[in-house]
Amino acid sequence: MGRKPDRWRTINGKRIPIYNSKGKAATAAVVTGVVAALGYGGGSGLLSGGALEGAAADALPGNLSGEVADSLPGRNLSVRKTEGTRSARRGRTKETFGRFRLKELERRVEHDLDCAVNSTERVRKFFLRKGCTSLHRALFAVGDGQGNAAMISVVWVGFRKRSDANAFERIESVQGSGDVKPLGAAVLGLGELGFSGHHYHSRPHGRSRTVVETETATGQVPAAKLDALAEVCSWLPRL
Repeated sequence: MGRKPDRWRTINGKRIPIYNSKGKAATAAVVTGVVAALGYGGGSGLLSGGALEGAAADALPGNLSGEVADSLPGRNLSVRKTEGTRSARRGRTKETFGRFRLKELERRVEHDLDCAVNSTERVRKFFLRKGCTSLHRALFAVGDGQGNAAMISVVWVGFRKRSDANAFERIESVQGSGDVKPLGAAVLGLGELGFSGHHYHSRPHGRSRTVVETETATGQVPAAKLDALAEVCSWLPRL
């Protein structure tokens, strides 16, 4: 028998094992699982990771226009996160991304969605029992002007009672319990890129909850920056 996963994450409706151990073998297991879940690799007729990144880069030509102005020159990530949070709470998305030396390249927003239809597994079962009062989703592509870009999914869910919001969080935060589906990268022209679930943050707002996931779209975006973006964008008011 193989090693038992440390946790699970649902990606596009499929459960993916995640191993916390460091090293090439563990990394390969995670990458292989994610690639398999998204339908890539293995066969000669399927896109490679390089082809996927190339397609995503082609869909974001504005990310090759040069340097993005740094609104916080010389500041470390902690300061950028603090200042980004202040901007996000005011709903200033351009300023929020600028704190991380990034610019908004694309965005899509969907309103008034059915919670059960747009969720999976135990999360879906929860909505079938408890329902929700609102579901809104946004997907951003942000980049540094040098070809490095990230996707940011923000989901706002409203509930009738605060206790329902808390119950939702207890289920949704468990690996493998399902998700509220993020907007697909295809709506931004990014093909079949997906979210690994490694860069995730959830924040309560009374009877609602904001769930954010981030992922590299093209080039290289440090994991610490992806984590910081997820936390900061959880403060964004509903668009």
